[in-house]
Amino acid sequence: MEADFCVEALEEALARHGKPEIFNTDQGSQFTSHAFTSVLRQAGIAISMDGKGAWRDNVFVERLWRSVKYEEIYLRAYDTVSMARASIGRYLAFYNERRPHSSLDRRTPDQAYFDRLPHPVAA
Repeated sequence: MEADFCVEALEEALARHGKPEIFNTDQGSQFTSHAFTSVLRQAGIAISMDGKGAWRDNVFVERLWRSVKYEEIYLRAYDTVSMARASIGRYLAFYNERRPHSSLDRRTPDQAYFDRLPHPVAA
């Protein structure tokens, strides 16, 4: 469990999407490492970690990764990292934009999220 990949992903996410108020992870060694937590501290981001061995704290993300693994990763043989990245990116777009979810009353995550956002008031 190397932290380098996670630090790189964190830095890329912060550069692309800005800084959140709080960042939640499990207590994996890559997330508790000095390299990872120092990026969060330097950015002034509050660090939140799930309880040790408490899968329920992260059940929604665990369910997402189960879907990604069984519906995408385990079905493919990627020749390169860039091919894997592109294919998983396509899957995540499908998952969010077109795949209905029973837990969301057969709506997609995008429909469930964006339909709940307040609509701007016309001036």
